Amino acid sequence: MPRIGKTVYYPLLVITVLAVITIGVCLSILLRSMPELDGEFKINGLSDAVTVNSDQHAIPVIRAKNRTDSIRALGFLTARDRLFQMDLMRRKNAGRLSEIFGLTTVQSDTNARIYGFNRVAKTAFANLPKEHQNYLAAYADGVNSYLKQAKALPFEFTLLNYQPEPWQAEDSLLVILGMFEMLTSWAEGEERMLSVMEKNLPLEIMAFLTPDTDRFTDSLYRRPSWRPAQAIPVAALEKILAQNSNNQQKPSKTLTIREFVVGSNAWVVSGKITQDGRAILANDMHLDLSVPNIWYRAEVNYGNTHAAGVFLPGTPILVSGSSEHIAWGNTNLTGDFLDLVKLDINPKNADEYKVGNHWQHFDNRKETIVIKDAKSQTITVKNTIWGPVAAERLLDKLVAIHWTALDEKTVNIGLIDLEQTETLTSALDIANHTSGPQLNFLIADSNGHIAWTIMGNIPNRLGIDGSVSRTWSDGSSRWNGYVNAKELPREIDPAVGFLVSANDRRLGKNYPYVIGHQFVPGYRAYRISQRLKQMQEVNEWSLFQLQLDTEIEFYSFYQQLALSVLSPNAVEQRPELNELRDYLLAWNGRADTDSLGFALLQQFREQLASTVFTPFLTDCKKADKNFEYSWLYFDTPLQALLTAKIPQLLPDPIHYKNWDDFILAQIQFSASWLKENKPNNKLSELTWGKLNKSQIMHPILGTIPFLGQLLNMPEDELAGCGGCVRATSPNAGASERLVVSPAHLNEGILHMPGGQSAHPFSPYYRDQQSYWVQGLQIPFLAGSVQNSLTLKPAVKNPKTEAID
Repeated sequence: MPRIGKTVYYPLLVITVLAVITIGVCLSILLRSMPELDGEFKINGLSDAVTVNSDQHAIPVIRAKNRTDSIRALGFLTARDRLFQMDLMRRKNAGRLSEIFGLTTVQSDTNARIYGFNRVAKTAFANLPKEHQNYLAAYADGVNSYLKQAKALPFEFTLLNYQPEPWQAEDSLLVILGMFEMLTSWAEGEERMLSVMEKNLPLEIMAFLTPDTDRFTDSLYRRPSWRPAQAIPVAALEKILAQNSNNQQKPSKTLTIREFVVGSNAWVVSGKITQDGRAILANDMHLDLSVPNIWYRAEVNYGNTHAAGVFLPGTPILVSGSSEHIAWGNTNLTGDFLDLVKLDINPKNADEYKVGNHWQHFDNRKETIVIKDAKSQTITVKNTIWGPVAAERLLDKLVAIHWTALDEKTVNIGLIDLEQTETLTSALDIANHTSGPQLNFLIADSNGHIAWTIMGNIPNRLGIDGSVSRTWSDGSSRWNGYVNAKELPREIDPAVGFLVSANDRRLGKNYPYVIGHQFVPGYRAYRISQRLKQMQEVNEWSLFQLQLDTEIEFYSFYQQLALSVLSPNAVEQRPELNELRDYLLAWNGRADTDSLGFALLQQFREQLASTVFTPFLTDCKKADKNFEYSWLYFDTPLQALLTAKIPQLLPDPIHYKNWDDFILAQIQFSASWLKENKPNNKLSELTWGKLNKSQIMHPILGTIPFLGQLLNMPEDELAGCGGCVRATSPNAGASERLVVSPAHLNEGILHMPGGQSAHPFSPYYRDQQSYWVQGLQIPFLAGSVQNSLTLKPAVKNPKTEAID
């Protein structure tokens, strides 16, 4: 064996020793920062001791004498388990990510600074009722008490080499504004798309391509639509194809399919259809998934109040859950609460825009973005009377962002009062007066009653419907405040015995105010309603099983379309097609992990949409290089074209002699794509689960080799799909599944992906993941006591006022 020289040996030894020391230091930091579930801690402002018991999943049960003490304890516990997550959310929404991440997050910070969320949060906090201000201050007391007493902070702070600043009461509103952005900011992209289409397409084509309905929605509600499905505008479409026929350049893709939408399922069943007269709520909120999960489970007890469910970290708000009187859940309303106001600029002075009969100066604001390891960048934010000027022009015009999220009067924490509410009517009033992200809100009470309403401010538009950008300079187009809370729609105890919301369009022209322009197609709501009508026994378990439903009748159209061109006669002439036919015939109508054929159907649908629509939208792409047709109801016009098969509308007549040839080619292309992307699987053996694998990752370290394996959730095969009741995609899906009756909390069910803790060495980091993947229940209420904390007042303060 050859000897290793000293010149090699000593450097290797030094590297090894340094590596061992580094690993040891990292392990020491990780171990010291482990959340403490037992012992005694002190919290500023507490009026009396608070006990916190936790169960086998580290779900805390808080017992306090009054509500403010309960909230202080919640702030302490959430910081203990989720501090980095909380700090990341407030930094993102304040536009301060670049201070810790460097140049990679400057664009995100720029957007946040343009929005001015920091300023909105401060003003909104000042506008809150004193009682609610005290709640947020109490929450901050709890967070900061943890910061002072923690032996070591979460490892991310050490890795990024910074210390979190003390939590301010208004930081909780910053977190809420982040939810506002997540749930409603997509309307800007919609308005840009529709504005480009309006300018570059005949109106009849635009109307055909942008309905707000489908056959499932129509079968559910039978209400007149604002954007009904249109007959195929053959002449107008044929003219566009003829204009583009001489273009030798292949048209660039113009379609983006949003298979998964930030939305949710929620339904309530009344005592009319349950065996013992109880009302039950089911709610699973569909969001992007990361580590840790967006929700924090907790159970609170104070005075006569006992409530449990999921809280939004960084806030004391029980977003979805139940007390012993009221259970509540929600889904994204998916409406339009943002307008892009076209600005008329003074040709003689670019720093002025038109308002009425005069020119008005922009209110310019300087924002300095501090960047780690780089020079700070200063940007100028131009403000108008309608809102800040968007960074991106629309059709070469400056536009201002007029958005409910930027109105400090439309941000509050009214939802926090639900914990202590005892009646259905008062719960509806609270929901209608809560300002925040616009939601469908569903309620079940302890007396067997149910209700649906809307939460959040709905613009009262005059002269416009908000779908496309218009000038507001002459005052004929504007928002005339918001729809009065008393005019928000409600539905209570319907005869059918249930209410369902799956982000679908529940309202139409029968409601005098335009809520939005595109909602989520009606299949999920249709399927849930269908199952509820057929259910023999309605209880918590059967509703939980419904949340796991993977049947997807919606794709039957595409299966039958494919099989129509893969006929026995076609297969006989071309035997290689038999593989495709057999694969599609093997589909069981579901999106289970072992479902065959579904992977091809999903790819086939996307391929058809792209190739059919792109030729009609080339002028839109020429007008705006960023244009993308992203319409949730695109299947309505697509299926109309594929059913009619009008010869003169054949998308590519140069290469295909008829529609059947074209459709067959898209199936073959889709199959080739699957084979290229899954080369180790025969098509006949390619199950849905092999494509739909979990990719729930740590937000900053998830893509790094080894660290990703340590920090990310396992890459499990997932049942469900974006259009299923069991909504899943690799990195999005049900952020929780909750089923509960307020009169029977002990029979409720609640699970979520990941776990309570954000600490990778904690046994509670991923202990709930397998329940979520496999569809297994975890009780709604915490189980037997495994650990116990006592929280005591830091300083005896006789002046402390408890708000019950």
